[in-house]
Amino acid sequence: MYEKEQPTRTPPLVDQAFAQLRRDVLGGTYGAGAKLKLDELQTAYGFSSSPLREALSRLAQEGLIRADERRGFRVAAISAADLADITRMRVMLDVQALRESIAHGDDAWEAAVVGAFHRLEKVEARLGDGPVVLDEGWTDLHTAYHMALISACPSERLRTWSASLFDQAERYRRYSARFRKTSRRKSNEHRKLMDATLRRDADTASALLEEHILSTERNVLAVLDQVEHRQQTG
Repeated sequence: MYEKEQPTRTPPLVDQAFAQLRRDVLGGTYGAGAKLKLDELQTAYGFSSSPLREALSRLAQEGLIRADERRGFRVAAISAADLADITRMRVMLDVQALRESIAHGDDAWEAAVVGAFHRLEKVEARLGDGPVVLDEGWTDLHTAYHMALISACPSERLRTWSASLFDQAERYRRYSARFRKTSRRKSNEHRKLMDATLRRDADTASALLEEHILSTERNVLAVLDQVEHRQQTG
């Protein structure tokens, strides 16, 4: 006899508001420095002020938006200095989280890493070569892969901080992708990182992850320089 399928529960309004706002901030719907006005957000998303305020507070805690001096909110600015700070902290925290994950991971963790890589590789194979390649589906799978790598780290705080910094870096990746003429797939980098991780070669995996993070910074900085040059030359 088949079990009765349980009805799908709708996420709380705060979670819905947070997910939609987070998606649009990462995707560039609201540009860097843009004022997030509560009345306009209510019209755009159909939520009341209470869940929206809570969602904005959570996004501020993640560093994706900033609390305004007059008790409002703005999307966090984009700058080379901010990116450098995010990158420095990611190298410090993500590499340590990966080392601890390698030390504590079991067979189920290995399977989760392989599965996450496979799903990411499949979607990357379907990406076009145009400038807008980092869509929502890719972002979700890319995030899932990197979070799978560190998921066996026993420190919840370390995993949480790494995830928050990853999201902040993701905004820069999504921003820079809109200005690139060709896509920059990283399947080979992701595979090498996975292989070293599954071999439990912590030194090689750590070096690969650090370079992976630093290469993202270099790619984004190149785009930021191009955008600044265009603005200066009109």
